[in-house]
Amino acid sequence: MRLSVRTAAFAAAALSFCAIAGFTAPTMASEAKVDPAVSYIEHAGSQLSSGSLGLNDPRAEGPSIEPTLSGTPVAMHAMAPALPAPAPTLAPAVVQSEEDEEALEGRPLSELVAEFASRETTDEETDCLARAVYFESKGEPLTGQLTVAEVIINRAESGRFPSTICGVVRQRGQFSFVRGGRIPTPPPGSRDWRTAVGVAHVAMRDLADGGAPRALFFHARHVRPGWRLTRVATVGNHIFYR
Repeated sequence: MRLSVRTAAFAAAALSFCAIAGFTAPTMASEAKVDPAVSYIEHAGSQLSSGSLGLNDPRAEGPSIEPTLSGTPVAMHAMAPALPAPAPTLAPAVVQSEEDEEALEGRPLSELVAEFASRETTDEETDCLARAVYFESKGEPLTGQLTVAEVIINRAESGRFPSTICGVVRQRGQFSFVRGGRIPTPPPGSRDWRTAVGVAHVAMRDLADGGAPRALFFHARHVRPGWRLTRVATVGNHIFYR
């Protein structure tokens, strides 16, 4: 009973003090700016313009923009990985500095091929070239294999064929070992494949010359296609033309 009386008296004193001082207690509504309420249906039908999002502004540095089927640009945001990204797989260590490549120039072809021979290639273009060398000229003298590689590179640089080595090799009707645009995979542990990889690296770096300058075509010796082309040379088991 005494406690209730004391509590009531304390509350009455507090109200009197507030009335005298003119003090009003702050409310949540007085501290926050409240926007008009929007119904769910109105919110779902609302649209944001690209200008309000800052899209398509060449001066802005932000996420890349990808068009959608409706033509409306959409910002593509990168998602932070939950776990650290795995370390990248290192390519075979065949990269040479300019000084190292200058030191290789003039060395015998056999030494150059041995320098770059490997089970794996460093990039897709070199891989396509090495596979073509393997399937077209494995077992031939190194000069013949290098000349085959140079023809493929010449085609890619000529403007008359696809502009990439892989495009040249996969071109329809050009190489018999290609089926449906697919280049077979040679046995990775074979000596002929390692040699083809070495030949491809030498050709890509132009460290040695084959025996058919500027040649764009070749065929095996036992074939008689009747081409009306300029015959350049016979190297290994192939005859080369431009």
